[in-house]
Amino acid sequence: MGTPIRQSGACITPTSSRLVRINQREVPVLSPSFYLRPPAPYEGHRCWENESRVQECYEKGPVSALLLTLFSNMRVQTKLYSETENYRHWLKPYIALPTYGPLDFCVLPHVHRQTTGIFQHSLVRETAMTATWEKKILLAVVLFTVLMLSLTVHHFTKSLDAVPYPSNTTLHHKKKIVSIANFSLEDEIQASLIFKNIAVSIPSILFTLKDHTTSAKKSRATIQNPRKKYCVGETIIVHLEMFDHLGNRKTYGGDFIRARIFSPDLKAAASGRIEDFNNGTYHAYFTLFWKGKVFFSLVLYHPSEAVSALWRARNRGYGLIYFMGTFTNGTHQVKSECGFQPNTKKEICEYRKEEYNELFYCTKPEYFHCGSIIYLQAFNSDHSFLSTLEKSLLDRENIAIEIHKNFESIDVYSCTELPPMSLEQCKIGMVPSFPSGFVLQNKWRPAFCHLANFARHEQMYTCFKDKMIHLIGDSTVHQWYLYLEKTFEGLKHFDLHRTGLESMALSVDLQRNIRLQWKKHSHPFVAVNKSYFVKDDLYVSEQIDQLEGGPHYVVVICLGQNFRPFPIHLFIKRVINVRKALERLFLRSPDTKVIIKTENTREISIDSERFSDFHGYIQHFIVKDIFKDLHVGVIDAWDMTTAYNTNNVHPPENVVQDQIYMFLTYIC
Repeated sequence: MGTPIRQSGACITPTSSRLVRINQREVPVLSPSFYLRPPAPYEGHRCWENESRVQECYEKGPVSALLLTLFSNMRVQTKLYSETENYRHWLKPYIALPTYGPLDFCVLPHVHRQTTGIFQHSLVRETAMTATWEKKILLAVVLFTVLMLSLTVHHFTKSLDAVPYPSNTTLHHKKKIVSIANFSLEDEIQASLIFKNIAVSIPSILFTLKDHTTSAKKSRATIQNPRKKYCVGETIIVHLEMFDHLGNRKTYGGDFIRARIFSPDLKAAASGRIEDFNNGTYHAYFTLFWKGKVFFSLVLYHPSEAVSALWRARNRGYGLIYFMGTFTNGTHQVKSECGFQPNTKKEICEYRKEEYNELFYCTKPEYFHCGSIIYLQAFNSDHSFLSTLEKSLLDRENIAIEIHKNFESIDVYSCTELPPMSLEQCKIGMVPSFPSGFVLQNKWRPAFCHLANFARHEQMYTCFKDKMIHLIGDSTVHQWYLYLEKTFEGLKHFDLHRTGLESMALSVDLQRNIRLQWKKHSHPFVAVNKSYFVKDDLYVSEQIDQLEGGPHYVVVICLGQNFRPFPIHLFIKRVINVRKALERLFLRSPDTKVIIKTENTREISIDSERFSDFHGYIQHFIVKDIFKDLHVGVIDAWDMTTAYNTNNVHPPENVVQDQIYMFLTYIC
């Protein structure tokens, strides 16, 4: 058996005496008994086939770790793990052993009774080994492997006691445990496809004059094929033609338009659907759900030039929000800057959740260990990714402007004596239409199912009995918690004695065996100028993975508002992680009830670069796309708050009540 030869990221065992010259070095051409598997895109090539294949293997980049899989017959299978970021997930290993300083592990063929060693980079002559020496070396390898596994497990067991640990800004040569929950190549491809599908729908526009941007007052809206009489249940189409401030017709799309119909006397409203033809024209589709006089609102929320600028700015970096961590050591406290990217040459604390592909950093304070962080606080930075001209499009007077119409209202009649079609009661697994419902007499009515009757509180108590309800996410589901705690008189608030901004809340009803809990999601959580406790901070996926699940468990998830100031890749990755965690939950407990709440619309006057509803609109469709074929209930809060025209991240109580009634119908 031959001695392994170190070769630019891989070791080979010469089993043939034929040599070829590559880069002034003699390299053996391997016999067909050896199959070297380099990372993609070279996977499947056989390095022994010809000199060009050897050249390819020789020139392939460095290898950072040896991945070992131990089999019951004491064989050692070795595989490659490229440190090239693009190909780091070509193989899912069971465990990755680290490299130490100048030492490198070599990759050996998948041949029974072969051994692994650590060698220098020079070429070593082939030597013969006896069967006795082979057994001794095999035994040494097994002992060495067990020792390294023990050290690795010991390191991570210690680390998990206090998740934060100190690190230098260089992230190489770290011990890592690769979990089955890890963000895979398939996940990265999915995230990339989602991003690209969004990006192609948003025009890339550079403009030099504000007069060349879309003008709501110069644009016009007309009803397509107008009639004097319209019937309940019909769809009406409004044609939109967009012009700039100089009266020139727009030749490209991308305008962010919000459409709704409403009848003030009936306290009725519904949102409309926009179709963009990418040539400056649009169609707005409205379903006529009720009879009476119906008015139209067609709002140019952002011109396409502002949309392009917001999209480009959002994905340029993490500079809009920064965080300050509070570290404590006895009676002493110190603050240090934190974020998703290290922004210093000083020593840093790296808060890594390897199995979820999540990283967060803080500059390490002198004389404080990384595990001593207790609070985190978000701040708006002075930084902007927008030019002065682009910012002018986001002034309040240029946001949410009504598009000029040549009509005001239409009259809708009930044109049939037939009773309305009966709908099935809303249940988990149903796919909401769009619009998913409408408001009538200030009450939400789903369009694809009907709500249960919760006129009496006793019905809600019966629904909640023996339930453990986990509300996970942002402050809009915390609103749910506050509503439920107030409405259910048997629920008693349990004081958790937490300081800072509320990040977890608990109520119990011992008589009916009800447990209601809200817990915020982990970074980012943007509550400007308010600090929150982070010692028990968990990502949504972590919280789901900690649940046993079952018929008594109800899980509600809402993500969105806090992600708006950050690159969209962060949000996509996080939602994919949540989906994977739910898939694991359903595997172990398929009868767990899960509800996905989409985000609310919010204030028009808010800082648009960070929090514009355009960002929320994109995230709303990402959530619906990623969860679309999962057995969950969806509450389209975006549709509800658009119809109600709340323009408030925390809508009034009647809107929250409608969301809660939808939730109760799903789980009861």
